[in-house]
Amino acid sequence: MPDPMNMRNNNSEDRIKKELERVAREELRETESNRVQCLQSLREWVEQNADIENCLTDDNFLLRFLRVKKYSIPMAQQILLKYLNYRKKFREIFYNLDYRDPKINELISKGYIFVSPFRDSKCRRVIIYDLSKFDVSKFNGVDLAKSHAITYETLLDDDETQILGVHHVADVETISPQFLTLFTITEFSYLIKWGEQSFPLRHKEINLLNMPLAVKYVYDFAKSNMSQKLRDRFTVYHSKDSMLEKVDRHCLPKEYGGDVPAKEMIDLWKVELATKRKRLLSFDCMSLLSDQGIMCRKNRQTEDSTGSLLGSFRKLELD
Repeated sequence: MPDPMNMRNNNSEDRIKKELERVAREELRETESNRVQCLQSLREWVEQNADIENCLTDDNFLLRFLRVKKYSIPMAQQILLKYLNYRKKFREIFYNLDYRDPKINELISKGYIFVSPFRDSKCRRVIIYDLSKFDVSKFNGVDLAKSHAITYETLLDDDETQILGVHHVADVETISPQFLTLFTITEFSYLIKWGEQSFPLRHKEINLLNMPLAVKYVYDFAKSNMSQKLRDRFTVYHSKDSMLEKVDRHCLPKEYGGDVPAKEMIDLWKVELATKRKRLLSFDCMSLLSDQGIMCRKNRQTEDSTGSLLGSFRKLELD
C-alpha cells in the first residue's frame, strides 16, 4: 500500500502552501488581522446567543463559516445558524456521524464514496463516487446521505479544504429511477437546496461520468434547486476518455485511468476517517433551540424552475 506521507510529499508541500496563501488572500479576503478579529467577534456572538446551545467555538470550527462567507460576520452568523438548523431538521442523517456504522462502513468499503489521497492540479481533495456500488435494495436514503455527511465533515475539519474547496468525480452510469425511492420529492429538494445554503463546503468542480439519458430529469431537477454559481461548476462526460482530457488522471483510481487501485485509496481514506471519528461524534452536543434568528430570502427564479420540473420528476418516479 502507498505511504500517505510519500503521497503528501509528491503533491509538493511548497505548491500546496503557495496555493493556500493565494486562495485565502485573493478569494476569501483572509489576512492574519481579519482572521483574529472575525474569530473573536463570531465566538462572542455564539457565546451570547441564547438560541444556540453547546456550539463548538474552536478556531477550526468557526473558520469554516467565516471562510465560506469571505469573512462577512453577518453572513457567517447566518450560515452557522442554518448549519445547526439543517442538522436539527435532518437529525437522522447528521447525528451519530460514525463511519464504523456497519452500513456506512460497507458503503465506503465497497467504494460508493471515498476521497483520493492525491490532490488535483489546484491542490484540492478529490471525492470519488461510484453509484454502481450502491444497492438500492440494501441501503436507504439515510445511509446514502450519512455517508456523504461523514465524508464532507471529515474534509471540512481540515483548514486546507476550507480554503481550497473540493473536487467531485462521480460515475453515475448505473443510476436508475429506483434511486428516486430513496427520498420523497420534498426531501430531495430540501436536502439539495438547504444543503448548499447551510453546509460551509466550497464545491469547486463537479464532474459526472456516463449520465444516462433515461434519468436526465433527475439531474435537471437537482440543478434547479441550486444557485447558478453551483450549476456552472457541473460538467457531464459521456466517456472516460473525454473526462481524462480535462480531469487530472493522477488523482483518480486505477479503474478510471489513475495509478493506484480504488481499494488502496479506500484503505487510506479509512485511516483519515479514524482520525476524525471522535471529532465528528462530538458535534452531537450542539443544538439550535430556536430558528428565529435565521433570515429567509425566497429565490423566485429557483422556485419557478423547480415547479416546472416537478411534473417530469413525478412521472419518472412512477415509471
